[in-house]
Amino acid sequence: MLLLSAAADLTGVGSAIGAANSAAAAPTIGLVAAAGDEVSAAVAALFSMHAREYQELSTRISAFHDEFVRTLTASAVAYAGADAGNATPLSGLLNLLNAPTQTLLARPLIGNGADGLPGQPGAPGGLLYGNGGNGGAGLPGMAGGHGGAAGLIGNGGSGGAGGVGGAGGNGGAGGWLFGNGGNGGAGGVATSAGANGGSGGNGGVGGWLFGNGGTGGAGGAGANGANGQNPTPLAASDRATDGTPGNNGTPSGQDGIPGTNSTNDTQAGGTGGAGGNGSGGPGGDAKGGSGGQGGGGFDATAGTDGGVGGTGGDGEGGANAGMGGGRGEGGAGGNGGVGGGGARGGNGGNGGSGTGGAGGGTGTTAAGPGIGGAGGAGGDGGIGGGSGGTGGNGGAGKAGVPSDYSGAIGGEGGRGGTGGAGIAGVNGGHGGAGGAGGRGGLLFGIGGDGGLGGSGGFGGNGAMGGQGGAGGTGGNGSSSGEGTVGRGGSGGQGGDGGRGGAAGDGGNGGMGGDAGAGGLFGHAGGSGAGGQGANAGTPGTGGGFGIGGKGGSGFGDFLSIDGIDGADGNPGQQGATGANGINGAAGRPA
Repeated sequence: MLLLSAAADLTGVGSAIGAANSAAAAPTIGLVAAAGDEVSAAVAALFSMHAREYQELSTRISAFHDEFVRTLTASAVAYAGADAGNATPLSGLLNLLNAPTQTLLARPLIGNGADGLPGQPGAPGGLLYGNGGNGGAGLPGMAGGHGGAAGLIGNGGSGGAGGVGGAGGNGGAGGWLFGNGGNGGAGGVATSAGANGGSGGNGGVGGWLFGNGGTGGAGGAGANGANGQNPTPLAASDRATDGTPGNNGTPSGQDGIPGTNSTNDTQAGGTGGAGGNGSGGPGGDAKGGSGGQGGGGFDATAGTDGGVGGTGGDGEGGANAGMGGGRGEGGAGGNGGVGGGGARGGNGGNGGSGTGGAGGGTGTTAAGPGIGGAGGAGGDGGIGGGSGGTGGNGGAGKAGVPSDYSGAIGGEGGRGGTGGAGIAGVNGGHGGAGGAGGRGGLLFGIGGDGGLGGSGGFGGNGAMGGQGGAGGTGGNGSSSGEGTVGRGGSGGQGGDGGRGGAAGDGGNGGMGGDAGAGGLFGHAGGSGAGGQGANAGTPGTGGGFGIGGKGGSGFGDFLSIDGIDGADGNPGQQGATGANGINGAAGRPA
């Protein structure tokens, strides 16, 4: 085939030369004298004679060229026929020669090594002559196969490219006497968020005496980091066991037992037990026990409402004559449970109502009014941008028997829960390192160039913080008799917004590969350039603040004037922006 191709090329060359000679014949043979004198005529005749002699010589050369092309074509056809006829006998002879070494050493005597399957190394070349097989490209997550080594004479096989995120295979070594090392395979590009790119394979070593080292493979690029994603809260399905009410005490009731915590992802915490009733001492003030705290919500669900505060105990009159029993005070509402991951915090429980104590047995002074229990604080939102729970409402203050004491005071509304912090962005992946260049032959050889480092991935953006919970409404006050007017409870303060998620850091660029050393008569290769570092993501914005609760109203009965309304609660603070990420650094050259 090679001889036939050469004969065809020579035919084209002869045709081009013949066409040029024919085009130049007429203007050169019939050259016109520049003037009418004898000298001009003699010069023109001389050049025309040279042109005719050139054309005659060109004709003889063209005939020789045509004969040479015909002879070469005939020889090429004869050689191709002989080669085809000898292919089968020589193939059998080669197989006969390779059989012993293939059996004993698992490699032929003469011939190229087979290429590797995906992720597998290439087979070595023949012991006397042959190139090593190329390594197979890696499957996703797998490294590429190494290139096969050559025998006495031959080039090493190239390393296979790494699969997704996998390292590239190393190049095979060149022949012991003569041959170049194979090139290293490129590292795989990462696709999973924040994953690192694969390292490039090292170049193969050149022949022991003669040969250049292989070039190192380029490192794979790192993947971009994922943006922070706040989870979606799960719906609650049932409730845990409620707490047991507290026992009645002599001076004051016991606190209620907290509700049972939830036991799975969707179960809500139980309601705290009610506080016990207080009994007034001789002439003393009786105070109801505080409501039990609501059970905490489990991960990934909203916390349940806090326990309802216990009703304030009635103050009983003293046995001895004198001042009447003191005022009863409603129990405070339980705090809402903290939300699970991304869940809204539970709402605070409502405060209990305070009831005024009864008058003393023979006292002339009437009993005092009740004070409403304070509303429980709303639960904080879970990490992942959950909203804070709403604060519980303050309990109503109830007046005692008509008296000239001050009016009843409503309980204060509970504070809204703080919004949950946003999820941080994922850091970008680092670029893979470039492979080292192969060493050149000991006597003659140039070292291989190092591979380029892979570029880093961009950092992910942080998620937004959760909304702060609203403050609870203050309890209503009341007036009775001829005493001073009652006062409504103050509204609860709104919850603060959650902090935004932090931005993910950018990935660093991969380090460039080392240069291969040169031989005695040769120079080293060039170092690989480092990969490009990536920028960090954008931090998440803070959550919005919760609004303050509305103050309770004061009112009187038919014998007294209306009380004073409570003040509205203040709003919470805007959530802070998340922290900035760090830009990735560029990879260093080796």
